[in-house]
Amino acid sequence: MVRIRMKRMGRRNRPFFRINAIDKRTKRDGKIIEQLGWYDPIAKDPAKQIKLEIERCKYWLSKGAQPSDTMNDIFARLGLIDAEKWKAHRAMRAKAKIAGQEAAKAKEAAAAEAAAKPKEKKPAPAAGEAKAE
Repeated sequence: MVRIRMKRMGRRNRPFFRINAIDKRTKRDGKIIEQLGWYDPIAKDPAKQIKLEIERCKYWLSKGAQPSDTMNDIFARLGLIDAEKWKAHRAMRAKAKIAGQEAAKAKEAAAAEAAAKPKEKKPAPAAGEAKAE
């Protein structure tokens, strides 16, 4: 599957990202299929923060490429995808994650409570009773 995601460039404490179409299994800084633009989060002017080849992004989206979460945020801001639908999807995932964490905490607390409870031991049979059986 092709993903549209960012590749980190720049130096320490000065991030700069290239936006690429890349195979999902490839490492973050691995071989790319096509460069679609760049993103500079440090730039003061919002117009100079991002440069995208919008037609190529639309092409890859039409071919089934899946944007990363960060790229979905950027695409929603630029109007390439439905922003309301993306926000609803992101909120649903956040709720599911919180519910999963709460379930894990409840399970952990139940296990800790069970471990803290002393187990009842059955009384050992008397020596004479064991021979009779």
